[in-house]
Amino acid sequence: MSTTGKVRGSYAKTPARRREILEAGIEVFSTSGFRSGSIREIAERVGMSQAGLLHHFANKSELLAAVLELRDDQSAEVVPIDDEHVGIETIRGFVRLIEYNATVPGLVELHCTLSAEATAVEHPAHQYFINRYAFVVGQMTLAFERMRDAGQLVAGVTTVGAARAMVALSDGLQVQWLLDRTSVDMAEEMRRYLRGILTVEL
Repeated sequence: MSTTGKVRGSYAKTPARRREILEAGIEVFSTSGFRSGSIREIAERVGMSQAGLLHHFANKSELLAAVLELRDDQSAEVVPIDDEHVGIETIRGFVRLIEYNATVPGLVELHCTLSAEATAVEHPAHQYFINRYAFVVGQMTLAFERMRDAGQLVAGVTTVGAARAMVALSDGLQVQWLLDRTSVDMAEEMRRYLRGILTVEL
């Protein structure tokens, strides 16, 4: 114990300490990239040993999934998901998020790599991605349902189909962009898709 009464060292598991680690993880992967960013660099940023840092997580994959989960929480500030604003503003926010993602390639690479690896049932992030896709598709479906009711969706477009297509397009564009960042404008391609199913301007 320290003189202040706080537990010190690598075994002090607190929500605040875990949050600090995850925020450092976002910074490292945003600036250094998924491959170059390391557990050691994250640990150095928060003043811990690598062993001490990993004491807060079962393994590296769990840490990486938690970084993405925090990234998702922060994305809610860009994409309105509260009940009052779900609708066209949600879709507009989704496009803004795609524009932002183009500024943090390391996080995009982390998402793409981990989501592919997590298709294995035993992967630590498997359930996280199942839950994430269910949530995102659900929110986008609700947004399209409200837009349909407001006459903002082209007749015949199914709401869940539009939501799944939008999410799938986003993921596919990210892979193409990671392979060659000059080959595609992710946000503009998403706008092109949405213009074909909406009756209002984005």
